[in-house]
Formats: sequence, structure tokens, C-alpha cells
Amino acid sequence: MIKRTFLWSILLWILALSSAAQTTYDVMTAGAVGNGWTDDAQAIQRAIDLCSEEGGGRVLLPRNHTFLAGPIQLKSNVELYLEATATLKANPDESIYHLSAFGDNRGEGMLWLWADDAENISIAGKGTIHGNGIAFMGAELEDSYELKPLADQAFDPRPHVLTLTNVRNLTIRDVTIKEGAYWTVHLVGCNEAVIDGINLLNNLKIRNGDGIDIDHSKNVRIANCHITSGDDCICLKNRRETERYGSCHDITVTNCVMSSRSCAIKIGSENMDSIYNVVFDNCIITGSNRGLGIQNRDEGTVTDVVFSNIQLDCRLWSDVWWGKAEPIYVTSYPRANGNHKDANWRFPKGQIEGKCGEVSRIYFNNITATSENGCFVGGDIPGKVKDIYFNNVRVNLTGNGPLSMDKRPCKGEGFVMVEREELQKQHVPLVTENSSVIINN
Repeated sequence: MIKRTFLWSILLWILALSSAAQTTYDVMTAGAVGNGWTDDAQAIQRAIDLCSEEGGGRVLLPRNHTFLAGPIQLKSNVELYLEATATLKANPDESIYHLSAFGDNRGEGMLWLWADDAENISIAGKGTIHGNGIAFMGAELEDSYELKPLADQAFDPRPHVLTLTNVRNLTIRDVTIKEGAYWTVHLVGCNEAVIDGINLLNNLKIRNGDGIDIDHSKNVRIANCHITSGDDCICLKNRRETERYGSCHDITVTNCVMSSRSCAIKIGSENMDSIYNVVFDNCIITGSNRGLGIQNRDEGTVTDVVFSNIQLDCRLWSDVWWGKAEPIYVTSYPRANGNHKDANWRFPKGQIEGKCGEVSRIYFNNITATSENGCFVGGDIPGKVKDIYFNNVRVNLTGNGPLSMDKRPCKGEGFVMVEREELQKQHVPLVTENSSVIINN
């Protein structure tokens, strides 16, 4: 009995020490109101700054409050914790967003919640981060929202939800993140990041509403997430604005459920470096315009990627969105010459014409799909896309009439036409262009 009592005392002592080790900084104590219409950004920032300055701890957003806020900078050794029924909501006043999400490029959205060159940051709890996306949109259409006309085409005031740059040891866990006006969770040059158990629920009609973008980052694990987004659910890339952070590699995504009006899982679209050592496993994709996509349009390479144990269904949405309902899509084509507002940021400095890099050693294992279109694997020249393996890939082709595969954005013709009858004759409905595919079933 004495021994048992002693052990319980030791346990309680350890728990007390553990609890005392993390200091809590309540944003209400720092002056936040939490009524949903007063901007609490300054009070929340005071709590974050003090927490970081004093060695770290938990910045608490207490339950049953809505904290409207403009831009907030997260700091090292701070856990931003949202209790259940607590909501942190983006202030809809476009005039308060001044810091670009892409450095000198001010044409693709601003910062809302952000960190730069920090470590040991956590965002957790059962509360909600609300991007207030519809407030930044124009008129609602049948398949999307219009974008508001911009007086200055080089400046887009829409705030990204979370932009985390050069953060080491990052955790995002359990929170609900919803209604982003632009990209939602953007990791740039991060190392050792875990995103686990979050609900990321964007409006399916909001364009540019990416879910999670892994950009020039490494050692990232994404697991047990539910993601809906108008644009890509999870996207790996290397943007030119942040090339100083090097390649994107060692990425694992498991046990996620996704739905997108664009491409549920995408690698590329912007890739001026290399992407490699990537695994997507045990995921479900529903109602997406494209399922599993590699869209290389720049000089970077994509190698050693495994997609396994994935169930998906694709359907054709309108041409507002990328894709033609391809369940599997592996491509490398040079992007169209620069003749648009973003051209300066898509091509090497001073150029309006680019090249595309190799895509190779891509593995699709145990994929089951129902789709209104077949798979497409293509490159601009022979050998650009090679060693693409289909192992136990089954596609149930639905619908009627002729089809096209979407190569955009690319030089020349953006579509490859194909007859459905020709696809139906194949064991795996597949169109290839200048590429090699090995099918084992």
C-alpha cells in the first residue's frame, strides 16, 4: 500500500511539473475582446510577443469567443491554442493587408497569419481558424465566385490564411481551418513539419483556394486530415520567389480524405528546383476534377514518387478549373510564353520562355478509380517522362462521347483529343504522348 501511494505521489509530481512547465498567455488578459467585430490583432500579438520573449508557452484563445483580427505574426516557441468553440476570423477590411505572401511579388495575395525564420511553432486545439473567404470575393456564379476587379493588377489584397516561412519544428494539429480567400496552409522552406488531424474546409467555389502547399520544404508529414478546396488539396512545388530554400523532398502523406474542383493531389505547376522522395498512401479522393497529378512546367525535376492504396472518383467540372477529370495525370511540358501579369515570377529572371525538366520513377500501386475520363501521361519530347509504373491500377470509365486531355498551361495546343471507344478497349484507359508507361496487373 505504501509502495502504491509512493508511486502515485511521484506520478502526480511529474504531472504537476509538466503542467507548470508550459506557461499560458490568455489573449483576453492581453486585452482581446472576442466579440466578433472588434479587431483583436494587437492584443493577440501582445500575447504572442510576450510568450516568445519569456521563453515560450501557450497563447490561449478561450472557448465561446470569436476573435476578429488583421495580420498576426507567430513567433518562436509559441503554441497558438484555440479551445473548442473559439474562432479566429480574418478581418474583411482589405486595406489592412500590406505584406505580400510572396515577397516582392504582390500580385498573388497578402499575409494574414504568418511566421518567418522561427522555430518550435505549434497551432493546435479544437477551435476554428476562419479565413472569411467570401468577404473577399465578387459575385457568386453557378460554378465559382468571380474575382473582384483589381485597380492595380500587380496587387491582390486577398489574404492567405497561414504562411510559414523557414520554420523549423512546426506542428499543426486538430484545428479546423476553413473558408480561405486564397492559399490556406503554405509551408515555405520549412524543415520537420507535422500536420495531423486537421479539418481544412474551404469553399469549393473559391478559386486559388489551395489547401496545403508544401514549397521548398523537407521532412514534412501530413496525416489523418480532411481537406476540401476549390483548387488543389495538397500541392508540392518550388516557387521561383523563394528559390533560396532549395529542393522539396522527403514528404509523406497518409490517411487523408480529399475533394477538389481542381487536382486533389498535385506535384508541380511551379517547380524550378527538384521534388523527390515523396509518398502518398491510404487516401480517399471524392468528386475531384483531377485525382493524382504531376504537372511539371518548369526546369525542375520530379523523381521517386509513390502513390499507393488510393481510392478515387473524378468528375468533370467546368473550364473554370484545371483538368478534364483525369484520375492519373503525369506531364512535363514547357509553360506558355510569358504574356500575363504573373510572367515575371514564372520564368527565370529576364526571360519569357522556359524549359521543363524530367519526370521519372513514378509509381502507382493499388489505385482504384471511377472517372469520366482516362489517365494521361505525356511530355514534350521522348524521354522527358519515363519509368512510370502502373501496378494494380483499375479505372472504371463512365460517361459518353469524345474526350480531351488537358495539357494546360503549355506551349501550343492545350488539349489532346481522344475517343472514348478507344479508351474503353484498354485494360487501363490511358493516353500517352512521348512517354513510357509500364503496366503490371
